[in-house]
Amino acid sequence: METRVSEVLDRKGWTVHSIGPRQTVYEAIETMENLEIGALVVVDDEELAGIITERDYLKKIALEGRSSSETEVGTIMTDEVVAVGPNNTVRQCMTLMSEIRARHLPVLVDGDLRGLISIGDCVRQLTLDQEFEIQKLKEFIRSKYPA
Repeated sequence: METRVSEVLDRKGWTVHSIGPRQTVYEAIETMENLEIGALVVVDDEELAGIITERDYLKKIALEGRSSSETEVGTIMTDEVVAVGPNNTVRQCMTLMSEIRARHLPVLVDGDLRGLISIGDCVRQLTLDQEFEIQKLKEFIRSKYPA
Protein backbone atom coordinates (compact mmCIF):
# COMPACT_ATOMS: atom_id res chain seq x y z
CA MET A 1 0.00 0.00 0.00
CA GLU A 2 1.36 3.39 -0.96
CA THR A 3 1.85 6.12 1.61
CA ARG A 4 -0.68 8.95 1.42
CA VAL A 5 -0.13 12.67 1.97
CA SER A 6 -2.21 12.52 5.16
CA GLU A 7 0.21 9.99 6.67
CA VAL A 8 3.20 12.22 5.91
CA LEU A 9 1.47 15.26 7.41
CA ASP A 10 0.36 13.26 10.47
CA ARG A 11 4.05 12.61 11.17
CA LYS A 12 5.47 15.98 10.05
CA GLY A 13 2.63 18.21 11.17
CA TRP A 14 -0.23 19.94 9.43
CA THR A 15 1.00 23.47 10.19
CA VAL A 16 0.98 25.81 7.21
CA HIS A 17 3.07 28.96 7.29
CA SER A 18 1.56 31.77 5.28
CA ILE A 19 1.91 35.40 4.34
CA GLY A 20 -0.40 38.01 2.84
CA PRO A 21 -0.05 39.27 -0.74
CA ARG A 22 0.43 42.88 0.39
CA GLN A 23 3.33 42.08 2.70
CA THR A 24 6.81 42.71 1.34
CA VAL A 25 9.01 40.12 -0.25
CA TYR A 26 11.59 41.01 2.41
CA GLU A 27 9.11 39.93 5.10
CA ALA A 28 8.51 36.68 3.23
CA ILE A 29 12.22 35.89 2.89
CA GLU A 30 12.86 36.83 6.51
CA THR A 31 10.02 34.53 7.64
CA MET A 32 11.31 31.65 5.50
CA GLU A 33 14.82 32.12 6.89
CA ASN A 34 13.59 32.25 10.50
CA LEU A 35 11.46 29.12 10.03
CA GLU A 36 14.11 27.38 7.89
CA ILE A 37 11.62 26.65 5.11
CA GLY A 38 11.69 27.24 1.36
CA ALA A 39 8.15 28.44 0.69
CA LEU A 40 5.19 30.28 2.14
CA VAL A 41 1.60 29.91 1.09
CA VAL A 42 0.03 33.26 0.20
CA VAL A 43 -3.37 33.71 1.80
CA ASP A 44 -5.77 36.57 1.05
CA ASP A 45 -9.04 36.83 2.99
CA GLU A 46 -8.52 33.27 4.27
CA GLU A 47 -8.30 31.97 0.69
CA LEU A 48 -5.31 30.39 -1.03
CA ALA A 49 -4.02 33.09 -3.37
CA GLY A 50 -0.62 31.71 -4.32
CA ILE A 51 2.75 30.53 -3.13
CA ILE A 52 6.10 32.30 -2.83
CA THR A 53 9.36 30.39 -2.81
CA GLU A 54 13.06 31.12 -2.51
CA ARG A 55 13.25 30.48 -6.26
CA ASP A 56 10.66 33.24 -6.88
CA TYR A 57 12.90 35.61 -4.94
CA LEU A 58 15.98 34.70 -6.95
CA LYS A 59 14.28 34.92 -10.34
CA LYS A 60 11.97 37.88 -9.79
CA ILE A 61 13.82 40.07 -7.29
CA ALA A 62 17.55 39.37 -7.27
CA LEU A 63 17.96 38.79 -11.02
CA GLU A 64 15.63 41.62 -12.02
CA GLY A 65 17.20 44.13 -9.63
CA ARG A 66 14.02 44.84 -7.70
CA SER A 67 13.91 45.84 -4.05
CA SER A 68 12.62 43.13 -1.74
CA SER A 69 11.66 45.72 0.85
CA GLU A 70 9.52 47.64 -1.65
CA THR A 71 8.00 44.80 -3.69
CA GLU A 72 4.80 43.13 -2.47
CA VAL A 73 4.54 39.35 -2.31
CA GLY A 74 1.53 39.44 -4.64
CA THR A 75 3.71 40.91 -7.38
CA ILE A 76 6.04 37.91 -7.61
CA MET A 77 4.09 34.99 -6.16
CA THR A 78 3.00 32.05 -8.26
CA ASP A 79 -0.75 32.50 -8.45
CA GLU A 80 -1.61 29.41 -10.47
CA VAL A 81 -1.10 26.95 -7.63
CA VAL A 82 -1.45 23.23 -8.12
CA ALA A 83 -2.69 21.51 -4.97
CA VAL A 84 -3.24 17.95 -3.80
CA GLY A 85 -5.52 16.30 -1.29
CA PRO A 86 -4.74 14.18 1.76
CA ASN A 87 -5.57 10.97 -0.12
CA ASN A 88 -3.06 11.56 -2.90
CA THR A 89 -0.05 9.26 -2.69
CA VAL A 90 3.50 10.43 -2.17
CA ARG A 91 4.39 8.94 -5.54
CA GLN A 92 1.61 10.97 -7.23
CA CYS A 93 2.99 14.12 -5.58
CA MET A 94 6.52 13.37 -6.80
CA THR A 95 5.25 12.86 -10.35
CA LEU A 96 3.22 16.07 -10.21
CA MET A 97 6.11 18.10 -8.80
CA SER A 98 8.38 16.81 -11.56
CA GLU A 99 5.82 17.66 -14.26
CA ILE A 100 5.16 21.21 -13.06
CA ARG A 101 8.71 21.83 -11.82
CA ALA A 102 7.62 22.70 -8.29
CA ARG A 103 9.00 21.76 -4.91
CA HIS A 104 5.92 22.41 -2.77
CA LEU A 105 2.25 21.47 -3.05
CA PRO A 106 -0.49 22.90 -0.86
CA VAL A 107 -2.84 20.29 0.60
CA LEU A 108 -6.54 21.12 0.40
CA VAL A 109 -9.36 19.43 2.30
CA ASP A 110 -12.80 20.31 0.96
CA GLY A 111 -11.26 23.37 -0.70
CA ASP A 112 -9.64 24.60 2.53
CA LEU A 113 -5.86 24.91 2.94
CA ARG A 114 -4.75 22.34 5.52
CA GLY A 115 -1.11 21.53 4.84
CA LEU A 116 1.93 21.78 2.62
CA ILE A 117 4.00 18.89 1.32
CA SER A 118 7.49 19.39 -0.07
CA ILE A 119 9.70 17.37 -2.34
CA GLY A 120 11.91 16.74 0.69
CA ASP A 121 8.95 15.26 2.57
CA CYS A 122 8.26 12.97 -0.39
CA VAL A 123 11.86 11.82 -0.80
CA ARG A 124 12.10 11.15 2.94
CA GLN A 125 8.90 9.08 2.86
CA LEU A 126 9.90 7.10 -0.23
CA THR A 127 13.20 6.26 1.47
CA LEU A 128 11.36 5.05 4.58
CA ASP A 129 8.99 3.00 2.42
CA GLN A 130 11.91 1.38 0.58
CA GLU A 131 13.72 0.58 3.83
CA PHE A 132 10.54 -1.04 5.17
CA GLU A 133 10.11 -3.10 1.99
CA ILE A 134 13.74 -4.24 2.10
CA GLN A 135 13.34 -5.30 5.73
CA LYS A 136 10.21 -7.30 4.90
CA LEU A 137 11.96 -9.01 1.98
CA LYS A 138 14.93 -9.92 4.20
CA GLU A 139 12.56 -11.39 6.79
CA PHE A 140 10.80 -13.40 4.08
CA ILE A 141 14.08 -14.75 2.72
CA ARG A 142 15.25 -15.70 6.24
CA SER A 143 11.98 -17.55 6.87
CA LYS A 144 12.33 -19.52 3.62
CA TYR A 145 16.05 -20.21 3.90
CA PRO A 146 17.10 -20.32 7.57
CA ALA A 147 20.81 -20.14 8.23
